[in-house]
Amino acid sequence: MAVLHLSLILSFLSLAQCVTFFFSESDLEIEVDKSATVKLISNGSITSEIVLEFTYQIGNGDPETSQGSDNYVKALGNITIPVNTALQHDVVIYGLNPGHLIIGLLSNSTEIKNLEDTFVRVNLVNSSILVTINAVIGWIYFAAWSISFYPQVYENFRRKSVIGLNFDFLLYNITGFLAYGFFNIGMFWVSSVKTEYHSNHPRGINPVQLNDVIFTLHAIFVTLITIFQCFIYEKGGQKVSKICLVLVIGAWLFAGISLVVTLFHKITWLTYLYYFSYIKLGVTLIKYMPQAYMNFRRKSTAGWSIGNVLLDFTGGSLSLLQMFLLSYNSNDWGSIFGDPTKFGLGFFSILFDIVFIIQHYVLYRHNEPYGSLVDHEYEEKEVLVNAENSHKTYNGIGTENSIQ
Repeated sequence: MAVLHLSLILSFLSLAQCVTFFFSESDLEIEVDKSATVKLISNGSITSEIVLEFTYQIGNGDPETSQGSDNYVKALGNITIPVNTALQHDVVIYGLNPGHLIIGLLSNSTEIKNLEDTFVRVNLVNSSILVTINAVIGWIYFAAWSISFYPQVYENFRRKSVIGLNFDFLLYNITGFLAYGFFNIGMFWVSSVKTEYHSNHPRGINPVQLNDVIFTLHAIFVTLITIFQCFIYEKGGQKVSKICLVLVIGAWLFAGISLVVTLFHKITWLTYLYYFSYIKLGVTLIKYMPQAYMNFRRKSTAGWSIGNVLLDFTGGSLSLLQMFLLSYNSNDWGSIFGDPTKFGLGFFSILFDIVFIIQHYVLYRHNEPYGSLVDHEYEEKEVLVNAENSHKTYNGIGTENSIQ
């Protein structure tokens, strides 16, 4: 029994002697040919002299004690910590080339605990001015995308009609934003999901920020208002197409089945949330097609707000511009061309905006719209019948007066 107590005491003392290190900053931004200082601090003293060696992690690679041929920063010298000394050391990082890396620590001392969690992410840029410009661009396109929902709401209210606004587009839109909302809320607020993400990406940053959550919730709210307008305003006999219903029902069936699979622990909640992001990607690819085709059928864009299109085009263009500026500033072109899905979806949306702009200002600029596609077909038949009757009357056939 005494031996057991002694073992427990020694184990406690061993744990008590464990020291952790941390950097005063988790992220640094350094301009090339300039330096920045970050403090490396310990939460206690070391009972024996140790040496700390810096490691460099580039991309998804493993931490190494050298940078190879990249040379993003000047090599950092080892730190020797004397006996019974608490560390508070200024680490001066000098930028040599633009790029991204993670600086960590390495030691063989048994007194140090969780050294793999001690790191600082470093973003090396060509110009700090471009960093400010990119931040401004980000706020502008965030505002443009957020405001872009309202011109359509106002257009419907002003006309007291939703004729010209495609219902398939609305159903796709609400489906996409709901899926995106589930993904963002789960990634940002659910602790177990965040823990799982951190476990898979121990030195990564959560891709979902507060502004992503706010934007998505706002988009859902305004889209629901637009859908409500479809129930109270004139709609000209328009309804959701069967193809759209099949695709949307299929997407939610997929989400429902995946939920059951998740509840039986066949896949993780993080994986389940990623499925919602795939639904959002799929919706983005197809959601504009019904509206563009409807405009083509009607030979008019009346009822489809050009303000919505122009603001969306502004936001999308600035978003792509920001991507290029960020890539140039950090010499990280792989973030664009290495992820063709993200770049392709942004470009795809802008392409449809250009189509809508051409339809509105060039192809159908002076066209008067028909009430609906159904009315359009009816009016065409009525014109043909009237023309035929007029032709018979002109020849003295088929009228009461001609018989007499």
